[in-house]
Amino acid sequence: MMTTREKIDDFLGKKRLAMVGVSRTRTHWSRVLFREFAARGYDVVPVNPQVKEVEGRACYARVQDIAPPVEGALITTAAGAAEAVARDCAEAGIPRVWMYRGAGRGAVNPAGVEWCEARGISVSTGCPLMFFPSAGFPHGLHAWLLKIAGKYPR
Repeated sequence: MMTTREKIDDFLGKKRLAMVGVSRTRTHWSRVLFREFAARGYDVVPVNPQVKEVEGRACYARVQDIAPPVEGALITTAAGAAEAVARDCAEAGIPRVWMYRGAGRGAVNPAGVEWCEARGISVSTGCPLMFFPSAGFPHGLHAWLLKIAGKYPR
């Protein structure tokens, strides 16, 4: 079984990722997250059934529709939808998911996490930005505070 940090590194080591629940609003935090992944060289595939394109990229209604397939899915939906998205990911053969959480609950759904783990799907939670080199403010500060508190994933 992989450690939390191994799951994080494995997820972030993949370059073709779906971002499920990316907003149609350009200033929304999910779009900032989308742009940050793209700027770091990721082939980010947006998924939102209400949008045709995001940041110049074709947007898909479901992860099952993505071709060629992705290596992981970053879930940015409301927590109540995250388990259904995880099930869609399993159906699409996506072996790793990340349920995003910044402030508050975010997309983290305990039942969804448990469902993934029971089926061998690697699942991470929290904000992936703090694990990037040169994360910048506030992500670098968040990582630093977790390290001081002894809660940074190992």
